[in-house]
Amino acid sequence: MREFKGDFSVSGLKLAIIVSRFNEFISGKLLEGTIDYLSRHGADLNNVDVFWVPGAFEIPITAKRLAELDKYSGLICLGVVIRGDTPHFTYIAAEVTKGIAQTALTTGVPISYGILTTDNIEQAIERAGTKAGNRGWIAAESVIELISLFGKMKQI
Repeated sequence: MREFKGDFSVSGLKLAIIVSRFNEFISGKLLEGTIDYLSRHGADLNNVDVFWVPGAFEIPITAKRLAELDKYSGLICLGVVIRGDTPHFTYIAAEVTKGIAQTALTTGVPISYGILTTDNIEQAIERAGTKAGNRGWIAAESVIELISLFGKMKQI
């Protein structure tokens, strides 16, 4: 039996981070967590590009464009969708999720999902660096592990 696992080395990787400007007081904290993870794991921050988009809905099309450039080892998507009094949350959360997944599947580029979909602002704050850790950190870790694993698959 052979087993393959990704590691967490960011050396030599070129990464793009896509961040939603809407709810920036939360998405900015996610970005901080992402940058913190990358810095602590030896990333050259000159090889990290950050793309700010108006809202979460614009993340998938931006991810698709960046993936098609074939310049990035992986993409990290960060945003926040908070439930309100209308069904808007349901539509946006579903479409953002489908769009990111579809982009990853069609391009083959490793993409991590750092989109918070919460019932309220308190839950979002908890997931952006307080009680529940920082989901930006986790999104960075996920994409790095996936990039490594995909690299090992090329050696089979």
